[in-house]
Formats: sequence, structure tokens, C-alpha cells
Amino acid sequence: MTAPVLRVRGLVKEYGEGDARVRALRGVDLDVDKGDYVAVMGASGSGKSTLMNILGCLDVPTSGSYQIDGADVGLLDEHRLALLRNRRVGFVFQSFNLIPRMSALANVELPLVYGGVGQAERRSRALAALEQVGLSDRLHHEPNQLSGGQQQRVAVARALVTAPALLLADEPTGNLDTASTRDVLDILDRLSASGRTIVVITHEDDVAAHAKRVIRLVDGAIVEDRRRAPVDGPPPRLAEAAR
Repeated sequence: MTAPVLRVRGLVKEYGEGDARVRALRGVDLDVDKGDYVAVMGASGSGKSTLMNILGCLDVPTSGSYQIDGADVGLLDEHRLALLRNRRVGFVFQSFNLIPRMSALANVELPLVYGGVGQAERRSRALAALEQVGLSDRLHHEPNQLSGGQQQRVAVARALVTAPALLLADEPTGNLDTASTRDVLDILDRLSASGRTIVVITHEDDVAAHAKRVIRLVDGAIVEDRRRAPVDGPPPRLAEAAR
């Protein structure tokens, strides 16, 4: 059998010491197979952001193990961890995190620059990624010349350009209007249909409704893990907004 893209066992994350200690994650076990599309939901303080930071190799657990694409994260030094983060995880953040005075094309190329990819190849891959998100006509626009939805699509292209094992999106529609939300979710749907492995952190039911699987966290523990039945067309509330 093919190993899962993500495998988490007994994940615990604690902050502080003594009476001030907070346990943000409480023994989380999780497998995500290649091609799955998972929404992780929970209220503020549920641990979903802490889980995202660990899955994205932006933080380390207090205890437990985490493997991504077969690599045991706990065995990696800082240099190899940075390489894994650059090559195997694509990030999409709520606040876009684009470099202000760089064009859309240059922003998308940036992970490849850090990865040591040659100029001709990174230009070709960045152009293909921007075309994939429908922005081939905005290559030389800087972020302040783009709408919020267009900025988020640039961020998605930047996440895709390294061909990562995992696309990790943290509240990707949190700063978007209804139309832009629909555009970004349509892109994620197409990526999922093409076999991309996606984990979305969200508190919005409409966003989670696009995923194949919904995981709910309460007080740092998984209390629900269910696979959704396939549906035709967009979720009802988004379909209504599109009319």
C-alpha cells in the first residue's frame, strides 16, 4: 500500500510552564492519503492553527511523531527541515503574504529562487502556475494593483510552483468577498480533482463543504473525522450567492 502523505501519531503541543501551561494539542492521530482534500475545523482556541503550523513544519510538537511524504520530520536538522518545507509544502495564508514591490510573476518565482532553481526553469514554471489560476494576464502587476481575490490566486500559484506533496491553506477565503471566495474554492476543487493533496484550515462551513473529508477539533483533540458523500455542483449557499 502507498504510504500516506501525512502521518501524525500522538501529537502533543504545550505552551508555558507550571500552572500557566496550556496543552494546545492532546494526542492527535491523523493520516492523510495522497489526493485527499481535508478541511480541519474548530472554534478559536481549538488547536487548528497549532496543528497547521506543525503540519507545515513551522513549529515542532512537544511530543509525538510527524511524517510528511515519508520523511520523519523529527529526525531533520534545521537545514533539511527548511528544504522539506520549501519543496514539499505549499502554503496559502489568509493574508496572502505577497512581497509588495514585486510583480505577480516574481512573487510566484520566489520559492524556486530559494530552492536554487535556474532562471529559465523557474520562469517557465511560474508562468504555468499563474496560467493555472487564470492570471496569465496579470504577470507584471504588483499586489497593490490586484484585487484581494487576484492576490490570493497569486498566492495559490506560488504554493503550487514547487509541485509540493501537500497544499496547506490557512483560512484561504477569510479576507475575500463572495465572488472571490467562489473563484478560489473553484481552483481548489480543480486541484483536488487533478489529484492534489489539500488540507484547509477553516471555521466556515461553506468552505469545508468543498472538502472530501471534514475533521473537527475541540480543545486540541479530534472529536469528529468524517468523509463527505460526493455532491454535484457547489454547496447550496455558494450556489445561491452565484445566482
